[in-house]
Amino acid sequence: MKNALIAFDKFKDALTAHQACHAAAEALAEIQPSWSIATSPLADGGDGFCDTLTRLCDGTFVKCEVDGPLGQATIASYGLVDVAKISGPAATRLDLPTDSQKLAIVEFAQSSGIALVPSERRSPWTTTSRGLGQTIAHAQAEGADAILVGLGGSATNDLALGALQALGYTLLGPENCLIEAVATPEMWDKIERIQAPDAMFELPLRIACDVENPLLGPNGATAIFGPQKGLKPEDFDSLDAKMERLATLLRDTTNSPPSSLEVAGSGAAGGAAFGLMIGLGGSLVQGAELVFDWSDLHSKLAAADMVITGEGRFDASSLQGKGPGSLATLCMSQGKELLVLAGSLGDLPDGKLASKARAISPADLPLPQALAETEKNIRATITAEFSS
Repeated sequence: MKNALIAFDKFKDALTAHQACHAAAEALAEIQPSWSIATSPLADGGDGFCDTLTRLCDGTFVKCEVDGPLGQATIASYGLVDVAKISGPAATRLDLPTDSQKLAIVEFAQSSGIALVPSERRSPWTTTSRGLGQTIAHAQAEGADAILVGLGGSATNDLALGALQALGYTLLGPENCLIEAVATPEMWDKIERIQAPDAMFELPLRIACDVENPLLGPNGATAIFGPQKGLKPEDFDSLDAKMERLATLLRDTTNSPPSSLEVAGSGAAGGAAFGLMIGLGGSLVQGAELVFDWSDLHSKLAAADMVITGEGRFDASSLQGKGPGSLATLCMSQGKELLVLAGSLGDLPDGKLASKARAISPADLPLPQALAETEKNIRATITAEFSS
């Protein structure tokens, strides 16, 4: 008998992490009924973060109408969980005040995600994170006394200024004229000063992400993440310079040190990590490690002889802090038997890891069909790999 641990992240546009784990566990149990099988859905700060963590704590989901990244009305869902139900290691990592009772789990992509913007309209000049701030405000009104924001999948490059506006920050132009327009980068030139609200945001705020990019420069938010949001190469220098100016204005408003511009991870989600840290007093936590602790993954891994993990696409970027990549690396360091399943595979720098990875979809299968058949293909691959 073997002890198997199944720990998938989402297969984007096909299956949630929970659904993928369930399908694989069912398929494995059918062909190896004597095995002990545990599941542990994964997430980083991106899509599926709220769903995974809220379900693990038997929390409730709340919906609210907010402004999407283009200003359109959209429905965002967030989770509310009892702090007492969070696992000890995860609670230690969050380091919330002892009187915190209700934690809201807010996923940036729900309100301001790139999936909400048609490909032909994607542009970091015109998108806003205002919906994130509205979601946080709604959660506070619903009784949350602490907030956890999962960054990832964003459509924006706005320093979270849109979110800060929704939470009371105001923008001022020449002669202290109030600017009421939403602070998308295309109108940043009009801003001369940022004014903090009279009553500052006081809830403990934790920001889950796994990227380590700084705010500015060749490895910063604009350079690394701008192109996937529609930024043209010739616009990089201009937008990065504007971001530096606005970040400095926000830093001055909050009396933050110059070193705040250089914090690793501050470039996450188009600089939203910087804005949330500086404007709302948030602090960064590692998303994948938080989920590992939240789901008690380390003890499940210790009990496992073998691990099955994966996500929609597994490539070199999966090894840069994402859940499946982190778990796969950990498994190999501990000598565990490992199988990585993904809808598609990219280049992997580690040859030993590449030998343990399988693409569940034929390379010539059209993407719409591959997405529709994801569950079937997970089951078929499990059956092929483990049938005796």
